[in-house]
Amino acid sequence: MCENQQGPMLESDPGQASGNTAMTSNLRADFDWSDLRFFLAVARAGRLGAAATRLGVEHSTVSRRLSALEAALGAKLFDRHPHGYGLTAAGERLMAAAEGMETLALAAQGEIGGADLGVAGTVRIGAPDGFGTYFLAPRIGALAETHPQLDLQLLAMPRLFSLSKREADIAISLSRPKEGRLHARKLTDYRLGLYAARAYLERHGAVESRAQLQRHSFIGYVDDLIYAPELDYVPLVAKDLRVRLKSSSLVAQMTATQAGAGVCVLPCFMADLFAGTGPDALVPILPAEIGLTRTFWLLTHTDTRDLARIRVAADFIAEAAQKGRGVLMPG
Repeated sequence: MCENQQGPMLESDPGQASGNTAMTSNLRADFDWSDLRFFLAVARAGRLGAAATRLGVEHSTVSRRLSALEAALGAKLFDRHPHGYGLTAAGERLMAAAEGMETLALAAQGEIGGADLGVAGTVRIGAPDGFGTYFLAPRIGALAETHPQLDLQLLAMPRLFSLSKREADIAISLSRPKEGRLHARKLTDYRLGLYAARAYLERHGAVESRAQLQRHSFIGYVDDLIYAPELDYVPLVAKDLRVRLKSSSLVAQMTATQAGAGVCVLPCFMADLFAGTGPDALVPILPAEIGLTRTFWLLTHTDTRDLARIRVAADFIAEAAQKGRGVLMPG
């Protein structure tokens, strides 16, 4: 049974509080509190277009609301650059105050609205591409069916997601965070092995020892795009292996392996879906000698984890992982 584990929390800065008070005291009578949502979205995304997409509004709406906010405060909040928007000193001060207001609003929603309203709204889930595509995607429809008012966004991508910047409401990570206002729950361990396509092994011969791996083509990650140290598998398989085909995407690595491009370390929950007798069927190599175990962690932000929609989605993912343990950690 997976246990809930509280992640470490950062202490608030007393000096920040005085800065927040100063910023708040400068608000004019025509200040619109709802403009802060637009400010936060742009500050976190760095671009108007990305912020507009996240908020579900037009680009021009975001620009207009930012201009109104700057006029109400009598301060320039962003420096506009060709590559995006950067906070000014005034914007940095407002950022702290706005996030504090956001935290209060979310807490009120969780404590008051969450008890009376059904599970509704949008939940964005960020997950590694392999887990998101081959484990979570086939199962998550059941959550949407159970809660018709819940809108789900599954981001299955080979990257880390920042919950503090609201890039996602729930993130699946390969490690437990060491800092930040995050709650970490151990989701599940999962097993990985070495695989090749049946046709590849017929052409190049069976692998009967680690020493023989030296003559085989390897598929792996692009070195400088390995977003978590837990993904640096190759040195653990054998020394001095040459990775000839690299991709930032685990899904692309598996597809290349099925096509006979070489040998690859893959999660068993992915590779075992393609076992069989066909030429592109994936065959485990040295399973008794080569096996790795990694862990998925489910992360939520302390400010939002008690919202009904996020709590229900997180519990669903945890239950799915528990039920799928035989797939994730095959005997």
